[in-house]
Amino acid sequence: MSMTPDSSRRWQMLAITAAIFYVFWLLAPVLMPFAFAAMLAYLGDPLADRLQRLGMGRTLAVSIVFIVLLLLTIGALLLLIPLISRQIENLVENVPHYVDWARNTALPWLQTKLHLDPSAFDTDRLMEQIKEHLGSIGNAASVLLGKISRSSVGVVMWLTNMVLIPVVAFYLLRDWDRLVAWIDSMLPRSIEPTAAHLAREADNVLGAFVRGQLLVMLALGIFYGVALTLMGLSVGPLIGMIAGLLSFVPYLGFIVGFGSALIAAMVQYGDWTHVLIVVGIFMAGQLLEGYVLVPQLVGDKIGLHPVAVIFAVLAGGYLFGFLGVLLALPAASVILVVLRYLAERYRQSDLYTEEGHGDPVLTEVDVVVDTSNGEVKSRTIVDEQGNKKDVEPPR
Repeated sequence: MSMTPDSSRRWQMLAITAAIFYVFWLLAPVLMPFAFAAMLAYLGDPLADRLQRLGMGRTLAVSIVFIVLLLLTIGALLLLIPLISRQIENLVENVPHYVDWARNTALPWLQTKLHLDPSAFDTDRLMEQIKEHLGSIGNAASVLLGKISRSSVGVVMWLTNMVLIPVVAFYLLRDWDRLVAWIDSMLPRSIEPTAAHLAREADNVLGAFVRGQLLVMLALGIFYGVALTLMGLSVGPLIGMIAGLLSFVPYLGFIVGFGSALIAAMVQYGDWTHVLIVVGIFMAGQLLEGYVLVPQLVGDKIGLHPVAVIFAVLAGGYLFGFLGVLLALPAASVILVVLRYLAERYRQSDLYTEEGHGDPVLTEVDVVVDTSNGEVKSRTIVDEQGNKKDVEPPR
């Protein structure tokens, strides 16, 4: 059976799309620096366009934006690396205190409240296993780092990625508008208007997500870190940074940060006052996120359900590793735009709008309802055209 030109064109487009996705799946291990570079270019393109509108050339505007992004990145690294290293050292020093608290306070409390057999929690054996696992992890990490340090290929690849990201980002940012125009010119003319419309909507959604969500993560990290530090928690800045970084997944940053801060407060202070302060800080953070930061910085353009966000992150990580986790939510927001378009096309199709015919089996239906006043009978009559008419029950 010969195919019509329309069906042949659809199959060709489907084959091209499948081939593109397959190539991306194969090259996922080497796409990480290019994904980071494309994200930086996407973030910097609106500012470069604004400088162009002020009369600057594209290369000069891109150079200014690139220098600003580079200085911000270097400044953040110079600020965060010493802070993170001090926090990690503090955490390592306090590990014995956490172990003692778990052994002498947390596990006995669980045994008492859950009425468990004391032998169910053999703390000495449990701590020995934890130490053995930590030792094995440390040995594995040392062996891995040793191999990487001795492997010239690994060192070269790491340095290449570090140099490749800013270089690729600069060229992508300089030629961003030209690249978009080339992609538009390569689209089949039959789908170009639809693809351009969906691309504009996807750009609005991505702009709202990427720029807005990064600001939300930064604001939450600063809020939690400063609040926990003012409370006097020794690892407060580290917990705040982790909570802010994980806040792109709904409730994950809150759960991890809140649980970590509770344990740290109970170990460091051992009273209910500081526990209640931690509860108040994270309740205030949730109110700040839900009623101020997200409505003002992100808005309602994305509309992803929390379950869809969690599924997107897990699916992206399973399919593409860390690259999939990085690109899961932007990809999900674009897919949402496509699904909205397909849903609208479905509502306008004959499959949705065409009226059905009456079913002869359902010509006449009697309904009996038991009420406090007795039985009430009603009758639904369906004519040959499928129109329904309810006969009022006698009063």
